[in-house]
Order: sequence, then structure tokens, then C-alpha cells
Amino acid sequence: MLKVVIAPNAFKGTLTASQAAAAIARGVREVFPDAEVVEVPVADGGDGTVEALVSANHGQYRTAEVEGPLGDPVKATYGLIGKGGTVLELAAASGLAVADSVAGGGTGTATIKSHHNVGGLPEDLEFELVEPLRMLFKDEVRAVEFIVGIGGSATNDGGAGMAQALGYRLLDVDDRDLPRGGAALARLERIDASGFESWAPAVKVRVACDVTNPLTGPQGASAVYGPQKGADEAAVRELDAALARFADVVERDLGKRVADVPGAGAAGGTGAGLMAFLDASLVRGAPLIVSASGFDSKLEGADLVITGEGQVDAQTAYGKAPGEVAQRAQAARIPVLLLAGSKGAGWEALSTLGVTSVVALTEEGVDLEQALNEPERMLTQAAVVACRRHQWTTN
Repeated sequence: MLKVVIAPNAFKGTLTASQAAAAIARGVREVFPDAEVVEVPVADGGDGTVEALVSANHGQYRTAEVEGPLGDPVKATYGLIGKGGTVLELAAASGLAVADSVAGGGTGTATIKSHHNVGGLPEDLEFELVEPLRMLFKDEVRAVEFIVGIGGSATNDGGAGMAQALGYRLLDVDDRDLPRGGAALARLERIDASGFESWAPAVKVRVACDVTNPLTGPQGASAVYGPQKGADEAAVRELDAALARFADVVERDLGKRVADVPGAGAAGGTGAGLMAFLDASLVRGAPLIVSASGFDSKLEGADLVITGEGQVDAQTAYGKAPGEVAQRAQAARIPVLLLAGSKGAGWEALSTLGVTSVVALTEEGVDLEQALNEPERMLTQAAVVACRRHQWTTN
């Protein structure tokens, strides 16, 4: 019996990874009605990480009311997978989309953005509505490992808000707690960790991080990502200097050097903060999430792999989940088909990863309006085309 593994990324703005997998599966069954079809939604650390891992591992969703990047309450979803595994997605609570939604589109307030929400929730809520990090450390869930996706953040505070919510005190020269936001870190004098250490047990935290930016400097968090979050040139300089001060105090008080670590500047310095305050390790997002999805075990005995995402380009081959899927399938000598909404510059690089066919909706007579209005039907149609071509070339 033919075994087909379907492992797409989300089609951004139209389909989640699991919705895409289901749509592709329908197309596969139309061409190969007797095939064993295995759906493995994947991600690479940005939007959709929780959904992909919970779906692939038959996990459980939890929803928490948290404080968003502009101080407004938002509902964020996280996941429980396996034995004690917890998946958090920074974008769910502090993402650009969340900030724009709250602000009515276009926030322009990077200097006040924090992610106090990652750890900070009202303490009087019932278990299902308490903060993911703080409460999941406790015995009710017995979490032993966290996977944190930090793509799509709207923050620029080095993880300071998270630290304050978890019990760290960030103090100025007069021993007063700093207000939230990245700019306030310019006044950071010392870090008091006693409030965190009094309750938090050891836990393993792995961070899905696909960028190599340091915390500060011309390639740092503020300079590269600040303008995307509303910071003008003056704000970028202010935030960069504040994060430099933050890094100095972290190294002195916590013994963690974070300023120049590749990836420390990810998500407005969240990479640095997770290393500093939770002793996290930064790991390339696509390999981490694809492994956590159980893809490798589901690949065993497969005859064909189908992956995809909204736009396929050079980044797909180097650092995105579909490229990671293709690379692993190639190592197992299994042909790979890739479905996409459109092709961008450098998509040809996928051929080096064993992708034998790329089917883009825009090349199959589907216009943008169709793709947006009927994404599932269009993707199913693309899967039928790809499978028939594969059938023709292998017979």
C-alpha cells in the first residue's frame, strides 16, 4: 500500500498547518484512494507553532487571559503535548497582529511594548486561566520541558516584562521597580532574582529561533526589528542603548553573557531574556519543531512526502519548516512534492533538497481572489495536480 506523509507549514493568512494538511489529504485520496495518508502539521517557531505541535501530537489546548503588548487583555492559546511538554507561542499574546488589532492597525509604540503577558496573569484566576509559564511550573501539570516559539513578536524589551511577571525585580538606582517597556531598561541598576528562585523548580526550556541577530548593535534587536514595530531612528538608538545596559547588568548579576550570542536579538531581545532568566537554549526553529512533531517516526515506510507553505522562495530551503521536511525525506530517499500559493525568488534551491515537483496555485490558473476565498479547495486541487504528475512520472 502506498504511504503518503503530508507535512505542510501554515499557509499564512489563509490556512493553519492542520487545515492545509487536511486539504492536501483530500487531494491525495482522490488520486490514490487506497493510500495510507499520514498528516503531520509542522512549523518553524513563528505563528502556528502551538497549533502544529498540538495537532501532530494529539495534545491539549489551554487558553489564558494575558496582558497584551499594549497593556490590554488578550486571550492566548498554548498547548500540552507528550509527558510534561508545554508549547508556548509568543506571537499568540505579544504578536504584531495582536498589537495592530488592539491599536486599530499600526501601533507605533515600540518604546512601551513589553511582554509581561508571557508570564503575567491575574493570580486569582482558575487553573485553566492562569499564566502558562508560572502555573505550568507547578505540580498540577508537572511540566518538565517548554518549547517556546518567539517569531512574530511585537516587543522590544529583552524579555524584561516576562522576568518581572515571573518574580524577578528589575531595580533602578533608588531600588525602585522599573516600569514596563524596553526604554526603561536604560535605568536598570540591579536584578534581584530572589522572587523567582523562591518558587521555580528546574525546567528545560528550548527556544525555536531562526535568526542570528545579536542583542545590540547595527544587526541587533532594535536596529533590525524596531522599525517594524513602530520605532523611529531616535527610538531605535534609545532602545539599543537600553538593551546594552540590560545586557551588562544581566552579565554582572546573573552571570549570563547575552549581548553577542547569535539569536539573542530575536523577538526584540526575547532570546536574550529567555537565556538570562530561564536558562533557555536557543535552537534553530524548523529542526526543533519538525522533530517535536514526530515527523521522523511517521516517515518510516513512506513512499511520498508532500509539504508546502504560502509562498515558496529561497528561505523555504534555508530555515523554514518545508525545507527541513524535504531535507529529512531526502536523507530517507523519499521523493518530495511541494505545494505553494506562489513562487518567490530562489525557490529553485529546493531541488537540492530532493523536491521533485513544485506546484504553485498562481501557475495553475488560480488568481489571488480565488486563493483567498477558497484556500482549502484550491489547495486540494493543487494536491490532485501534483499527485497526478508524480503518478505519471513514476509509471
